[in-house]
Amino acid sequence: MTGASAGIGAEFARQLAERGYGVTLTARRKDRLEELARELSESNGIEADTVACDLSNAAARRRMIQTVEKRGRSVEILINNAGFGTAGRFQELDPENEIRMLRTNVEAVVDLCGHYVPEMVERRRGGILNVASTAAFQPIPRQTTYAATKAFVLSFSEGLHKDLGGTGVTVTALCPGPTKTEFAEVAGIDEGLLELPGIVYSAEQMARAGLGALDRGRRTSVPGPTNLAGAVAGRVSPRAVVLEVLDRFYPVGK
Repeated sequence: MTGASAGIGAEFARQLAERGYGVTLTARRKDRLEELARELSESNGIEADTVACDLSNAAARRRMIQTVEKRGRSVEILINNAGFGTAGRFQELDPENEIRMLRTNVEAVVDLCGHYVPEMVERRRGGILNVASTAAFQPIPRQTTYAATKAFVLSFSEGLHKDLGGTGVTVTALCPGPTKTEFAEVAGIDEGLLELPGIVYSAEQMARAGLGALDRGRRTSVPGPTNLAGAVAGRVSPRAVVLEVLDRFYPVGK
């Protein structure tokens, strides 16, 4: 499970541990991973491993995979949750950070699926949960790169879901909307925007919805009526209209 040190990733870990699954947690922050692993082991009596890894780095991903293999762990459920965003006009952002976002949000997802999917297919069982976003359903000014990376994750997951039909392996794209996590702080977004009742959801709600959708073999999950309405509007509305409305009223990066 990637991006497990906080937010939705930590909630995925807690809910899987409650089901009795052993978990392998990876993220950059080793101290947080180890703290969560202790919590899960003590509360649920399961084995919880940690592997600190910068998922934007291909060599680090290889080392992580090798570490998991040396420990004799078999990945039955792969959760690609790691990711981050930025906010602001593209020309004003750090280009190196935008490239790091691409490597984390997109390249790592494809890389890990590329490694673990064939193993799952050979066993004829397994599940993959890729965390996209409601941002995936339309381009978003001032979050240009982030929305594009999540559009890739959604499209990739939906195509992979069909590719794996009949293999015993299922793929679900979870598309959260605004969620109370550290995402806003990292992206430089006003955290006051995450205090809107009925619009902003908890990490626990998003994780539960994602695992439930994976259980049912659903291709895509957009939890919450406001999120679903926004996703549908983003997908069916003319691009020119969507871009103009978002550029005027989207309260991020202004």
